[in-house]
Amino acid sequence: MNNRRAALWMIGAIISFTSMAVAGRAISGQLDTFEIMLYRSIMGFGIVLAVAKSVGTLSEIDLKHFRLHLLRNIFHFIGQNLWFFALPLIPLAQLFALEFTSPIWVLLLAPFFLGEGLTFRKIAIAALGFVGVLIVARPEIGAVNIGIIAATCAAIGFAGAAILTRKLTVQNSLTKILFFLTGLQIIFGLICAGYDGDIALPSVAAAPWLILIGAAGLAAHFCMTKSLSLAPASLVMPVDFARLPLIAVIGVVFYGESLDFYLGLGAALILVANYLNLKRQA
Repeated sequence: MNNRRAALWMIGAIISFTSMAVAGRAISGQLDTFEIMLYRSIMGFGIVLAVAKSVGTLSEIDLKHFRLHLLRNIFHFIGQNLWFFALPLIPLAQLFALEFTSPIWVLLLAPFFLGEGLTFRKIAIAALGFVGVLIVARPEIGAVNIGIIAATCAAIGFAGAAILTRKLTVQNSLTKILFFLTGLQIIFGLICAGYDGDIALPSVAAAPWLILIGAAGLAAHFCMTKSLSLAPASLVMPVDFARLPLIAVIGVVFYGESLDFYLGLGAALILVANYLNLKRQA
């Protein structure tokens, strides 16, 4: 029963992540990435405070481990901004395939942040994932695709945030983590969006999309956390792999994006590497 509930929560995360991508595409020409993150964080902060007050968890928020929260959210802010930056530049399926390399980067970064050993199996899994990245990206000699570089760096940012989140969850509640996630990123957003003294206000047409981005971003993290609390990652995370073919179909139907054999092959190798990593953890 718990496994079914966990799968349903993960489906909720898939819908949320996909909705955020569609909404981000819709307003990418109206606001820059820093402004999108600023307004997303403001809305998310309001939701976190409202929910925490209603369920009585505001008292869980304190300044213990603040430096870790700060470092975690610097990684997340960089990763999320690069993700929004890459969103209009490359096909959605390519963006999501590169995003799925985040767990592979966790394997490589964990020895430095968590003191975990780097075994031959881990190196082999990372190498398989890297081959998938090369096939998906198909870098040309002498040519630079800024969208692919941004998406790859976004995955590294998400990996750093995931490693530090793993440390934070040991002694910090979900309310506290989400409070600092949204609160600190309001500050980051204000600094980065306002450094030139010009923060664009969202238009009436953009407002619903921003609300969707803010709500979907929080919902995705909440659904994934609930799913992982009900069943092991090795059981529920493969459900998240359905996000890739779903976004590929959306890209083809709504944006006229094309799919080719190499994108499918590279994405498959990345997902296999992720699955082997989950089996290793289990």
